[in-house]
Amino acid sequence: MTILRSSETPMTAYQILEALQCDEPDIAPPTVYRALTALTEQGRAHRLESLKSFVPCRCDHAQSLAVLTICETCGLVQEHDGGPLLPKLSSLIADTNFKPARHIFELRGQCGECSV
Repeated sequence: MTILRSSETPMTAYQILEALQCDEPDIAPPTVYRALTALTEQGRAHRLESLKSFVPCRCDHAQSLAVLTICETCGLVQEHDGGPLLPKLSSLIADTNFKPARHIFELRGQCGECSV
């Protein structure tokens, strides 16, 4: 978590591995993947599906929806609480009996700084 929080941009598992190897040279990729799996399952980190990278969770999403905006120009990722959207999305899929395991919504475009 310390490495994820210290980064201004999303990090891949191998970027995290490289950072960890500075202090722990024998650490292997499976260790990083297991840690990232645990962190995402605990809701402490988010996997950006479209970028195959990770960011720390900055909100409480126990019964909510993480809405992540990703700037395609500078790489800035911002997290928003999409809680009010969750009932609408749930009703949208209600007749399909689909049971979502996690709620993450990604929007890609340009941040306010880059779109000026």
